[in-house]
Amino acid sequence: MTAALLAATLILGIGAIILWANPSRRVNRLVFSCSFHGSVWLGFLHVTLSADASEGLLWLRITTAVGALIPIHLLFAKEEISGESDRARLLPDKIGWLIGSLILSIVPFTEWFIPSYSTPEHRIYGGGYYAYILGLVAMYSALLWSTFRGLRMVTGVKRLELQVWLGGGSAAAVSILSLMAASAVLKEPSFRFQPLIILIFFGLTAFSITSGRVFDAKHLFIIGVHRLVLVLLVAGVGFGGEMLFALFVPSGVAWVATVAVALWFAAELEKLINSVLLVYPRASEARSKAYEIAMGEVRTELLEKAFLKILTGWSQSEGGIIVVKGDDGLRFRGEAFRMDPEVSELLRNMRWATPERLQRERNSASREALRRFLDEHRLGVIVLREGSTIDVFVGVSVRATRRPFTYPEVQQMFELASIIQTALARSYLWSKAQRAEQLATVGVLGASVAHEIRNPLVSIKTFVQLFPIHYMDESFRVRFSRLIGSEVARIERLTEQLLDLASPRRYEPEPVSLHEVIKSSLELVSSKAEDKRTEIITDLSAGPDIVFTDANATKQVILNLCFNAIQAQESQDRQRLVRLGTKNRGSSIELVVSDNGPGIAPEIRSRLFEAFQTTKSSGFGLGLAICSEILSSLGASISVDPFAPGQGATFRVVFPCPPRSS
Repeated sequence: MTAALLAATLILGIGAIILWANPSRRVNRLVFSCSFHGSVWLGFLHVTLSADASEGLLWLRITTAVGALIPIHLLFAKEEISGESDRARLLPDKIGWLIGSLILSIVPFTEWFIPSYSTPEHRIYGGGYYAYILGLVAMYSALLWSTFRGLRMVTGVKRLELQVWLGGGSAAAVSILSLMAASAVLKEPSFRFQPLIILIFFGLTAFSITSGRVFDAKHLFIIGVHRLVLVLLVAGVGFGGEMLFALFVPSGVAWVATVAVALWFAAELEKLINSVLLVYPRASEARSKAYEIAMGEVRTELLEKAFLKILTGWSQSEGGIIVVKGDDGLRFRGEAFRMDPEVSELLRNMRWATPERLQRERNSASREALRRFLDEHRLGVIVLREGSTIDVFVGVSVRATRRPFTYPEVQQMFELASIIQTALARSYLWSKAQRAEQLATVGVLGASVAHEIRNPLVSIKTFVQLFPIHYMDESFRVRFSRLIGSEVARIERLTEQLLDLASPRRYEPEPVSLHEVIKSSLELVSSKAEDKRTEIITDLSAGPDIVFTDANATKQVILNLCFNAIQAQESQDRQRLVRLGTKNRGSSIELVVSDNGPGIAPEIRSRLFEAFQTTKSSGFGLGLAICSEILSSLGASISVDPFAPGQGATFRVVFPCPPRSS
């Protein structure tokens, strides 16, 4: 077994696997033909190295003759990848390429190449040998020039495949030819390096244009430079470190110290090389912005809008989608989203998809459905980030340049999707907690509203019972009609307020009268306060009282603060008071809600507006946290005064006033 035979076997196996992966794709068939050609060349090289002196020269001539036909093979590969193969077969310039390859394949059989009297011990290289090398270098150079000149006419994944395949193949061929020239000049055999070069270059390039992971030539070059620099520098540090440590400590200790230093150096060098070579400024900037938004916002609709803006900026595309899969199914921009179950399941298995990946891999019915889904929404890439609470599908549109998303970009998108999923999961849980607190407030109001509704119902019932007796009394009829209208209106107003609080909605700030909101809130609180023997005192002195807020959201905050104040005084025997006051503060209005209870202890005050902070025996401690979040989203703020013994608790809510019209 020689290196050439091993490399020939591996290359043929790689080609067979690529052909099996998607035999219907013409590029895969082409890669297999190239792998077969390369394995034949390596097989002849194996025979050359294994033959005796009398036959070695003949097999060397055959091997170089087979190698002379590789440029024309790469030329057909170029046309196949670029989509020119149907018309290119008839172009007359192929005749020149064919003649050139045939001439170069004949040269090795002449005495001008290597004289027949040359021996392995004293190899003699004639002028034809160098002409052969120069001729092939010229053909590969012309092939590269033709390829990169024609890249302007090719877009999308074909452009990347041409760069990788022709660049990698030509680089491997030129490397081998350079070794042949160096071998002739230095009188040193180069055959042992050639199989390794072919194996590395063919394996990388074949994988790059057939794998579902799209790479570009620049990235592959950066990876190669990255690994080469890392290996060389770490090896140098290890070699020098072992020599240095051996001067002072035993060999075993020196070896351990060298390994430790080399590992530390490798880690630090990896960071440095990444900052120099693998720098992605748009990705880093997008991650920073995504983190900033995730930490500063909890409203789902605003999060999705901001994340979509980041995604389109990072990807340089025109749009994208963020689809959330939760308990209520798939949602996009707050609306129900349609996705075939087989597409969802396939994405769950694949984790990410691009049109190029679907094109390269073996087709199936589910993959065809996924391809249609991407086409329908004009997506260039979509990734799935799963979580314990929600799953998030994140996709961006096809670029205007049609440039495909490479695998490093897919990895960057996974990082962004992870931030998005975490932020939206937090928003999802926060919304559920807010909804639970909202329903809890409605539950507390239930008995109070029932009491408020019972009073007008008793009045209506009394008048209905008296109506047959006093029907002829005109003044009674007038009083009856007035009372019915006013009492029914009161019932209607109370039920509407209760329904408004119970129904989930998006808060939309607008100019409203703060005093009217306070008065309507106290209508719902009064019965609860009366039942708990608590007096409510108001001092609404702000004028004007127009603030820029959402009436229902503000009402929920006021109710929460009032109920907290009432509950804080339930166990005390002294007078129970809840005070509400308003006053102007420049371009804002301050609402003050205070009580006569025990106050808020200093150790609780610093985290009072955090979730799950409560001093009550019941509840989850979400009320004040949700109030703070609601007010923050409306441009308002809430704070609590420092603890003062015997003075109860005082909360201050500051609402912005609407800008004055010019």
